Amino acid sequence: MDIWLIKTSEGTQLRPESIHGMLWLQTHFEEAHWGSIAAKQVILPFEDAQSLSDDAREAGLSINYLPSLAITRKF
Repeated sequence: MDIWLIKTSEGTQLRPESIHGMLWLQTHFEEAHWGSIAAKQVILPFEDAQSLSDDAREAGLSINYLPSLAITRKF
């Protein structure tokens, strides 16, 4: 998997998971954002994430889209 897109209540979290995914993202974002992308701190609007996903797939990257992420607590 090169890039994960995880739907959250704020938007879609962008998570590069391979060097190919990170390098491809670096061609689409300004250098000032690369650190945040690498740290998995970027949330995109839903529409932008879909467009990015389509472009990445056309470029041959492997994309995984999670409709939502639930974190359970241990009691």
